Amino acid sequence: MKSFPSLRRIWFDGILFICNRVVGHLPSHALRKFFYRSVMKIEIGEKSFIFCRAHFDARGGFRMGNHSTINGECRLDNRGGIVIGDNVSISAQACILTADHDPHSPTFAGRERAVRIDDHVFIGTRAMILPGVTIGRGAVVAAGAVVTKEVPPLAIVAGSPAKEIGHRDPTFDYRVDYCRLFA
Repeated sequence: MKSFPSLRRIWFDGILFICNRVVGHLPSHALRKFFYRSVMKIEIGEKSFIFCRAHFDARGGFRMGNHSTINGECRLDNRGGIVIGDNVSISAQACILTADHDPHSPTFAGRERAVRIDDHVFIGTRAMILPGVTIGRGAVVAAGAVVTKEVPPLAIVAGSPAKEIGHRDPTFDYRVDYCRLFA
């Protein structure tokens, strides 16, 4: 006979359900930000926004700097920790993973590795960032790219797996202040 899930498990899964299926769909940045900060225990800097239908995998383990934007329908697997710097723009449907399984383990053991995204990074639509990756200051990840290893500062990467295709000018004179009223 199977045992019932513990109350702790019900609480955890309930919070994630409310976060991803209810709060994540509310057309109010203020309400979502309040819930994310107070209930989900994630850090969101000033003038930073997480648009509708973002999906989180855990409470905590997420820190986002100032003037950064995460567009709609992004998957944010924060189990292993995600740190996002200032003036970062993450396009719609991007996927940031911090947990996977070790294919060399006889038990297919789970593992978690943090992802760090430094200041002034741009990540294109449907890009995928795999566990343990650091994306350096000012780098650009093209739409649809699959980032499997560290991206140096100012590099422009594209493809699957992502490869360097260019360099960005190191002079930055902008703030990411992108917010839509009902997003």
